[in-house]
Parts: sequence; C-alpha cells; structure tokens
Amino acid sequence: MSKFGDLIDVNIPVLLNFFTEWNEQSTAMHPVLRDVAAALGDKAKVIKIDVEKNKELAEALRVKGLPTLIVYKAGEMKWRHSGEKDANSLITIVQEYL
Repeated sequence: MSKFGDLIDVNIPVLLNFFTEWNEQSTAMHPVLRDVAAALGDKAKVIKIDVEKNKELAEALRVKGLPTLIVYKAGEMKWRHSGEKDANSLITIVQEYL
C-alpha cells in the first residue's frame, strides 16, 4: 500500500474511482471520468482502481458500494461518495480543492 500513499500524497486533488468491470454503474462512470480528467488537465489526477485487483486497499478504505469516488489532497481524504455522479458535479467538487 505504499504505492497508494505516493499516489495521494501530492499537492493537487486526486479523484479515485473504485470500480469493477462487472458492475454496470462502475463501467458507466468511465466516460464521465475521461471528461473530468480532460476538463481538469494537469490540475488534478483521476485514477481508476479495480476493486478485484486491489482488495486490500478497498477493504482498508471500507469500499462497499460501487462505484465509490474519493478525493484526496496532500494525503488527506477530502470528499467521498458512493454511486454515480455526472462530470460537471465531479469537476466542481474537485475544483474546490485546487
């Protein structure tokens, strides 16, 4: 999990999306997240994390519902949501932490 610490311990917001390929709501978020990443450019990171491949991390963060969206900045969790969100809402949320 030290890699995870490196991912979130940065001075820009990091939007994490916990998903699985078999969950329709999860896969529906992929194009939304591409739009968010494109809109924010290098001001923020958008990272997709497959729960199936990262079970320890998902358990440590108590990820239950999918998709689960979490914003970190400087290693600290700032925002969390389970379920789908539209691109504009996510962009607005992440911009609060720029």
